[in-house]
Amino acid sequence: MTTTAKTLRIGTRASLLARTQSGQVADMIAERLGVRVELVDVTTEGDTSRAPLHTLGGTGVFVSALRDALLDGTVDVAVHSLKDIPTAPAEGIELAAVPPREDPRDVLVARDGLTLGELPAGSVVATGSPRRASQLNALGLGLEVVGLRGNIDTRLAKVTDCHADGVILARAGLARIGRLGLVTESIDPLQMLPAPGQGALAIECRSNDPELAAQLREHLDDPWTRAAVTAERAVLRTLEAGCSAPVGALAEVVDDEDGPEVWLRAVALAHDGSVSIRRSANGPFAEAEEVGTRLAAGMLEEGAAELIDPPGRRQQA
Repeated sequence: MTTTAKTLRIGTRASLLARTQSGQVADMIAERLGVRVELVDVTTEGDTSRAPLHTLGGTGVFVSALRDALLDGTVDVAVHSLKDIPTAPAEGIELAAVPPREDPRDVLVARDGLTLGELPAGSVVATGSPRRASQLNALGLGLEVVGLRGNIDTRLAKVTDCHADGVILARAGLARIGRLGLVTESIDPLQMLPAPGQGALAIECRSNDPELAAQLREHLDDPWTRAAVTAERAVLRTLEAGCSAPVGALAEVVDDEDGPEVWLRAVALAHDGSVSIRRSANGPFAEAEEVGTRLAAGMLEEGAAELIDPPGRRQQA
């Protein structure tokens, strides 16, 4: 049966954000491929546990159940937040398309419309991300950084219920569900580099369905977004760091007189933010992965591995 003769089942997590972004992908597939689509909810380990992500293994806790549903034929396509996907290839799975990216920055939602610089010393700022926590600490603002889990509404409620003075979230998620009006500051990447792949979506299908993979790539893939996130994820893979590690990276594709180039910045930090290693690199559009690999290799030479996963932390784990 050809792709156009059946209903495509699109696997999604059941949260508001996941269903919203999967619904947007479903609409694109229906319009551009001319097929019927339906969303299929899949529950992941990251959805059912309230434990900190790093104690669940971090990498892949929102992804593996969706991939299992793909491989066993329950769904035909899976939609993920790209930053949640492990950097190692998955057998039988193809990253068919990366649509145009939302703004990748982190944002602050704080009481009284305050920005990070306006929050008094001692203010409580909540985040579930070691990357965000370490960069907040590195700013030296005297904030008390505390942990946070849950969906977007649960996180926002920390501020409205006065359990925290502010929370840090991804701007892309708030944009997709229409909550940008709550943002009190979009944080400059010079202060806080986002997670590799943040703001981008990943559309996966089975490797043994080359017709569908080709159609998804032709009609939904954005080459510039794919190049940027490829460079960022090459940093993460080379550093052997999971998606919950204190590593940030952001790449942009810019027009150059010799053709488009990838410009990449990355940071690796101690978990308390006391030490950081920052580097930047650039290179041809077609060599995005090599740009990220080269940049991360330089960070490793400066001791990035010991910052991300120091011996004492490994022993505790």
